[in-house]
Amino acid sequence: MPAVGERSAARREATGRRLARFAALRGNGGSTLHVLRCLEDLYGDKWTSFIVLLIHSGGYSQRLPNASALGKIFTALPFGDPVYQMLDLKLAMYIDFPSHMKPGILVTCSDDLELYSTGLTETITFDKPGFTALAHPSDVTVGTTHGVFVLDPSSFSGKGGLEYTSCHHFLHKPDVETMRQCGAVCVRGNSSQLSSSGDHSDSEMDSECVYTDSIFYMDHSIAKQLLMFYKQIGTLSCEIDAYGDFLQALGPGATQDYTKNTSNVTKEESQLVEVRQKLYSLLKGTALNVIVLNNSKFYHIGTTQEYLFHFTSDSKLKFELDLLPVAFSSFSEKAESLDQSASVIQSILEPGCSVGPGSVIEYSRIGPEVSVGKKSIISGSHINLKVDIPSNCFLSSLSIKMNDKVKYISMVFSVEDDLKRSVKLLSEIHSLQFFGVSLLECLELWGVKVSDQLFSSENTRLGLWTARIFPVCSTLSESVRMSLKMLNSVQHMSAFKLNGFKLLSVEEMLTYKDVEDMLKFRKQIYDEICLQRRKEKSDL
Repeated sequence: MPAVGERSAARREATGRRLARFAALRGNGGSTLHVLRCLEDLYGDKWTSFIVLLIHSGGYSQRLPNASALGKIFTALPFGDPVYQMLDLKLAMYIDFPSHMKPGILVTCSDDLELYSTGLTETITFDKPGFTALAHPSDVTVGTTHGVFVLDPSSFSGKGGLEYTSCHHFLHKPDVETMRQCGAVCVRGNSSQLSSSGDHSDSEMDSECVYTDSIFYMDHSIAKQLLMFYKQIGTLSCEIDAYGDFLQALGPGATQDYTKNTSNVTKEESQLVEVRQKLYSLLKGTALNVIVLNNSKFYHIGTTQEYLFHFTSDSKLKFELDLLPVAFSSFSEKAESLDQSASVIQSILEPGCSVGPGSVIEYSRIGPEVSVGKKSIISGSHINLKVDIPSNCFLSSLSIKMNDKVKYISMVFSVEDDLKRSVKLLSEIHSLQFFGVSLLECLELWGVKVSDQLFSSENTRLGLWTARIFPVCSTLSESVRMSLKMLNSVQHMSAFKLNGFKLLSVEEMLTYKDVEDMLKFRKQIYDEICLQRRKEKSDL
């Protein structure tokens, strides 16, 4: 059996080969059902002959809000020249699939990566009726936040790099006791496997693991059944999950007990149980085929903490993808300091600035008198003032369009702030935390009154995401300056009044976002970097 280092190197080499091939091209339920409807509307019956890649682009991205405006699928990665985005890497990872796939739909998320290596004669083939899913060996604790396969022991040995097997039934974010009771927990033997915990150290032999999900394929007969279901049910008034609500209905061991379990549902809606039961009736008895990738790792990059960890620490992902500290950026050697654990992506750092350890700068222009603390995220910003940005700071700027005029707004938080948390009553907002301080105290410092107009959403969802606290400004750099002053006032408990400004919530920013202007700013940075490179080359 190859040593741990050899297996990791093999995945790295395999990934490199796919990226090299891709470079030559360069080029969750309800939304899945809607896409099927759109395909039929556009292509008629022809769509059933297509091989379709369906990527869920990321939703609101409240746990990684620098991806909220454009979607997680367009998250920039710290490698490539020009830089790769998550979409590029997804296409590279799947570049071999179409030639071994019957017409059907391949469904994947935008905030995870599946890196794998198979034998030279082994191929990943999607050609069986029903559903087929990839499975990755993971630590048992990882299974509590993912889908877990209860594999058929008669068809699964746990040996080799790639193995085709079947699933008895599928568990969605189960607790450890449930995984054990259902027989989902396996013991890694001498021929086995790696931890796919996102990036914990490779597990030792004979340790326990479960097999977790990532992407799945469905053939067109299933897709047509789901489309017919969608047409019959009409408008969906609840959120359904392509993984939890489709896959839990599959396999000979599936029961409809899960249809009433709403413990993993963010927003419980009255129609959900009824829709789940109808889906179960539609899909029960359908096979769930599983392709076990024993030399694989599943990485999730959907939160600020995961984003910082994978891009800046000495992580396995950093090694396997050759992630760079500076990727397609203009960085002067005269800059005061750039810690080697920092990550700079398509940005311009002017001489004199400094970036602390474990921080990520993307699509930004950082002036000469700027000091960025450790473990911070700066995205889409122009900072041209003398400022010390504190550690653990999240700063992201957006272009917005109001009354046909382009304006700018910057959100600032702690990377540890919970933007998904909300309360139902105004009297409870003191429990919300902004950079470690009660939001109520922050509002007093900013001169913002507590009223029904403070939040942009209905009164049952009062939180940092819906709080109207960020000022609309006429320039990008001014919006950054105002938001940093807000943060400074909180850190020093000194008043900074926001009187006279139009204030928006993050929720509203996304409603008014001007993607064209944001891309224009990125293009300006791109052009300047290219110009600088040409100048450096001509000076040689």
